[in-house]
Amino acid sequence: MALLHLDGVSVRFGERAVVDRVDLEVAEHETVCVLGPSGSGKSTLLRVVAGLQPVSAGRVLLGGADQADVPVHRRGVGLMFQDHQLFPHRDVGGNVAFGLRMRGPSRGVYGPRVAELLELVGLPGAQGRAVASLSGGEQQRVALARALAPSPRLLMLDEPLGQLDRGLRERLVVELRGLFSRLGTTVLAVTHDQGEAFALADRVVVMRDGRIAQAGTPLEVWQRPASEFVARFLGFENVVPATVSAGAAATPWGRVAVPAGSPQGERQVMIRPAGVLLAQDGLAGIVESRTFRGTHVALRLRPEAGPVLEAECGLAGAPAVGDRVKVAFAASEVVVLPAP
Repeated sequence: MALLHLDGVSVRFGERAVVDRVDLEVAEHETVCVLGPSGSGKSTLLRVVAGLQPVSAGRVLLGGADQADVPVHRRGVGLMFQDHQLFPHRDVGGNVAFGLRMRGPSRGVYGPRVAELLELVGLPGAQGRAVASLSGGEQQRVALARALAPSPRLLMLDEPLGQLDRGLRERLVVELRGLFSRLGTTVLAVTHDQGEAFALADRVVVMRDGRIAQAGTPLEVWQRPASEFVARFLGFENVVPATVSAGAAATPWGRVAVPAGSPQGERQVMIRPAGVLLAQDGLAGIVESRTFRGTHVALRLRPEAGPVLEAECGLAGAPAVGDRVKVAFAASEVVVLPAP
């Protein structure tokens, strides 16, 4: 049975539906990341589950129990915000212990539990340190320890790594995934960062205008976007209308082979940049820009026919801006999107 079940949840501000008839389940020990642009309703959804935002329609169930009349402090959920919201007048130990006091255990168990939590998040012996002396990553760890202190049945994270630099985000997201796996924590997180969501989640939910645009494992969503919106949100710009028949798509770039079993008819086709290959023969174009990406070079091409193309190539022999090139398309990197 799902630990969290949202049944037709809507939130309206006047005539505007910020969350619109959302159905969502989160299983025990599962990490689900809700992903979407600003204004898609993802943070409002988190506030609804926490009890900080009333619903206009629908139900929130935790462990099968309707939460309509359950106050925030009795829902048994933990919530960690992007800005940490640590208490500057308390030391690290005092901040973590605050989460324990919310649960109400005797004062005598605070010390050992605080020490255990700080060890867990990689800050052993930091109880006496001032919050102001901590780096952004260390503050994030303290906020996490405080959220975990009362052993919430559901931990919710609101843009948890949004204020950290990229390198630290990438390191912490790996640590968080391992930590949640070891603890068996059930997690509902929201973020606008695709890389963060795909690295952290067992399941990704993409939202648009208050509704769920697609849900699935990170691999499913990445390999098979459900719409042009999802494809473009994930960063794929090579999306064009096409007519698919007999194993190929008629596109503004010419005929492009598609994978066997692709849907037929009037569709939209997405071509990953890795599938736009420099070739001796094919569609001609001019390199408008090139960007070094560490393991490859990203190219922006202006073809003789059709819209701008994004391509990738190896570091050796990458063409220069202004060079004329020809490209072919790899069918394995072509996705025929579902009909709207």
